[in-house]
Amino acid sequence: MSRRFIDLSITLCNDVITDPPFLKPEITYQVHAETLTELGHFFPGITAEQTPDGAGFAAAEWVKLTTHSGTHLDAPYHFHPTMDAASGEAKRSLTIDEIPLEWCFQRGVKLDFRHLPDGYVVTAQDVEDELNRIGHELQPLDIVLVNTAAGMAVGNPNYVNIGCGMGYEATMYLTTRGVRVTGTDAWSWDAPFALTAEKVAETGDTSLIWEGHKAGRDIGYCHLEKLHNLEALPPHGFTVSCFPHKIKGASAGWTRAVAIIEE
Repeated sequence: MSRRFIDLSITLCNDVITDPPFLKPEITYQVHAETLTELGHFFPGITAEQTPDGAGFAAAEWVKLTTHSGTHLDAPYHFHPTMDAASGEAKRSLTIDEIPLEWCFQRGVKLDFRHLPDGYVVTAQDVEDELNRIGHELQPLDIVLVNTAAGMAVGNPNYVNIGCGMGYEATMYLTTRGVRVTGTDAWSWDAPFALTAEKVAETGDTSLIWEGHKAGRDIGYCHLEKLHNLEALPPHGFTVSCFPHKIKGASAGWTRAVAIIEE
């Protein structure tokens, strides 16, 4: 039996649009010849000519990010101060360093919602219909990935406004069945803000804001955002690995999400 790995993560870089301008990552690159000052801290007096091949010291990068830059896993703390109210008693929300590791390495299933229009809010019935279509019965801790139209739009200046989003009912459909990690290739688990804002302006219903995220108030869960390459996955029959970076008290952690298929 062979094992195939499928990268589900976007590449962090300066020139591909995956965030609004004010959240854009900034990466400053240093080549080997530009870090002689750093070398001098450890080996005073050493010159570039004295390094192997005169190449200098070390390549390095300085990176300015939020914990939500690139492909990342959101912790329940990102959504709300408390979680699990549906159990009868709300608890303090877990931060990213507290997420059980077993949540992050589980059987995966992909829901294909690429045909749904931008801004559409996926319902529980939509989720059930798709699970029936692909012939998959959810099990506790399944990692559910949502393939949207945004998956093929990375780099599009309008990326953050592309794709459908998961509503409160759809999210609760998953979490009441024991799902604790979900994911999307869109900018957000919820429908794009710009399109949701239009609905809020029309109806005055502010409960529409972040309704999928806020489902974490009732059952704590995590979701991956800005996944990539979900088109390469089958509907099921793979394992997802998505361990987040361990950042004390943080609302999210950067993740190299990978699908593993045994063949």
